[in-house]
Amino acid sequence: MLFGQSVFQSVLERLKAEDETDEDAEARAAHRVPGLGTGLAFDVMALDVMALDVMEGVSAASQRVGQAYFDNLDLDAAAAIAEEPATAPPPEPVMPDHLARIAPEEIAAELAIAAADTQQTLNEKRRAFAKANHPDGVAEPFRDNANRRMMIANLLIDEAMRRLPHS
Repeated sequence: MLFGQSVFQSVLERLKAEDETDEDAEARAAHRVPGLGTGLAFDVMALDVMALDVMEGVSAASQRVGQAYFDNLDLDAAAAIAEEPATAPPPEPVMPDHLARIAPEEIAAELAIAAADTQQTLNEKRRAFAKANHPDGVAEPFRDNANRRMMIANLLIDEAMRRLPHS
């Protein structure tokens, strides 16, 4: 703000003052739309003058569409990036031993379901088994085994819950 005005307002006033003192003010008035002179903060000729002032320091090459990108492109850095050796592929995931055990007897032994189990202990065993074996928590190649283990474990726990005495 300069003396209560923004920089933009002071520039517009300076351009307006130059416009009034200029000898061909009537020629520029022909470019204005009648009735809109009081509502707009600028006119077409003022924009042309400002555009010329701004474009003085810009090279002709960067005035072409898309050329500014190429003016700032560092070809040496781009070549260095292209020459970087490719990284080795990630190692194949190794299947955990427990996912290889998919027989119902092996899963029943892991769950260790006993006649003394209550609904609460069976639910705890289900959650603990799911935490270690859920298909979403293992690598893609081993999801089938994890899914099969979860189905068998849920079946065994559901059967044990059905056998609980109802109180």
